Amino acid sequence: MKKSVFATAAVASIVASNMAVAGPEAEVLHWWTSGGEAKSVAVLQSEFADNGGTWTDMPVAGGGGDAAMTALRARVLSGNAPTAVQLKGPAIQEWYEEGVLADISSVAEAEGWADVLPASIAGHMKCEGTWCAAPVNVHRIDWIWANADVLKSNDIAMPTTWAEFNAAADKLMAAGIIPLAHGGQAWQDATVFEAVALGIGGPEFFKKAFVELDMDTLKSDTMVEIFDQMRTLRGYVDSNFAGRDWNLATAMVMNGEAAFQIMGDWAKGEFIAAGKVPGQDFLCASTPGEGYLYNVDSFAMFNVDGDDKKAGQDLLAKLIVGQNFQKVFNLNKGSIPARVDVALDEFDSCAHTSAKDMNASNEAGSLLPSYAHGMALRGAQAGAITDVVTAHFNSDMSSADAVEMLANSVANSL
Repeated sequence: MKKSVFATAAVASIVASNMAVAGPEAEVLHWWTSGGEAKSVAVLQSEFADNGGTWTDMPVAGGGGDAAMTALRARVLSGNAPTAVQLKGPAIQEWYEEGVLADISSVAEAEGWADVLPASIAGHMKCEGTWCAAPVNVHRIDWIWANADVLKSNDIAMPTTWAEFNAAADKLMAAGIIPLAHGGQAWQDATVFEAVALGIGGPEFFKKAFVELDMDTLKSDTMVEIFDQMRTLRGYVDSNFAGRDWNLATAMVMNGEAAFQIMGDWAKGEFIAAGKVPGQDFLCASTPGEGYLYNVDSFAMFNVDGDDKKAGQDLLAKLIVGQNFQKVFNLNKGSIPARVDVALDEFDSCAHTSAKDMNASNEAGSLLPSYAHGMALRGAQAGAITDVVTAHFNSDMSSADAVEMLANSVANSL
């Protein structure tokens, strides 16, 4: 009899203990898997745990998020959506139209998001007036990164025009150094392409071509010139670039195997994670030309059952846009805070340049959403452009033929 009483008491104790530790839960799907990125997402995991939450990590590497979206669709179709998913740009609205996103307006209003987020960024986070996603950061896309020692030893300054870049690359090739570290993946090709397009065409051209999809602009002589420069850049890439991940290309710049990389400022997160110092070990500058291409990482909350999961969504949303996470996360990630009221005292010179240029571009009307990183266009249109860019970059296709294919592909995607 006593044994039964003790057993019953033990079970009751275990149940009570389990009830006591029950709290906010979140299964989080993301594609932050490289060194700097993994360190960044760990910040959110830690803060979530410190606030009583239980985090289940669901990282999906590869493809600039393409593989993660494939995994997400399978989960949603099976009726088992993750609690929170790394989403951005028009993809947020696409999932909202599927009727699967949760409304987090109560958190946004309680935390005063409208007062601390730039209107353009806040607009990406809303679905028909309700808040459906939480912004993490602002990434600049049109960066050029360089190995400081390689440039100094070859008497090369950071290029401010594409002609200067080409001249520097020719000099580096003659010295036996790979001028441009690049990974042969479609999204990386698109990243370089849109930086070239902004630099050669200018902000208004970029907006007409890659936001408005204006056919005259897509077929223009300027677009031919852009593909000409892409063909030139192809000649500055080593022969082993096919399939190389972006962070491995960054490592080539780090170890002096290559001089330059054209990549978003998550590349800076890799340099920082490796203990490299901006201005000493590596250099940063905007790619040649005017304007600023942005990519905003964010998390959308999906419809889930259970008070613990809903509480997890509310806690996640609050923490993501909170001042502390915005500061610590972006210090690790290489980006700058989405909030305008976060002090940048602890941020490096590249981040200060990014913030200064973003504010200037915002005032000048040249702050533009990246097409290559899912901010400007929906998937079908963005994919149509990238398919042509990659086909041209990996063949002997003429620039004129590429422009014709570009216009036709975009028209067929509409």
